Amino acid sequence: MTVTQDLSFITLITNASLLVQLVMLLLLGVSLTSWTYIFSKMFAVKKARAQTEEFERNFWSGGSLVELYQVVSSNHRNNQAKTGALERIFEAGMNEYHKVKAITKTTMDPGAMLDGARRAMRAAYQREMDTLETHLSFLASVGSVSPYVGLFGTVWGIMNAFRGLANVQQATLAAVAPGIAEALIATAIGLFAAIPAVLAYNRYTHEIDRLAIHFETFIEEFSNILQRQSR
Repeated sequence: MTVTQDLSFITLITNASLLVQLVMLLLLGVSLTSWTYIFSKMFAVKKARAQTEEFERNFWSGGSLVELYQVVSSNHRNNQAKTGALERIFEAGMNEYHKVKAITKTTMDPGAMLDGARRAMRAAYQREMDTLETHLSFLASVGSVSPYVGLFGTVWGIMNAFRGLANVQQATLAAVAPGIAEALIATAIGLFAAIPAVLAYNRYTHEIDRLAIHFETFIEEFSNILQRQSR
């Protein structure tokens, strides 16, 4: 068997100690899970951004808010996936506004109607943000912990490699190289899991923060519109 064959990745992994193999298997599973979340979050954020931009165009087109509310409510009842996060925030505000308006139609308290609509929109906003931020904490944990898990496997493997030298009369680089190479694979897999997770976490956190700014700005602008209508 040649040196190249002895130091192939498959050979190094199969010849690694049980603990190092378990570390590699754990990191591989974490990496596959993080890639699943990365792609699912990519599609979710892209869809949320497109739905937000479309609803903002419809909202500021100058049409009737009542008609827009009826369309959004109908789409929500028929298929919730068709409605975006900003649409659901708008629907929650309009729904609460009409409820409070019906209750206080004799007194017509503008403050109560506006406060109720604002609280409903803030609650819907928090629900939408929780949904958008799902699995981000997992990506952050993978990015911060995976290198250390891989380093643990590397340290353990190197320790076993040097312990094996105690049974060798003449210590050479050829004798210790396979053990060190086996151990370093754990660090490589840890970095392979961590780097994409960190990049994805930073990217999606930025994108979600931008959406949050859109949502909060809309809540304030829509509240001003409701305040003018309630006078």
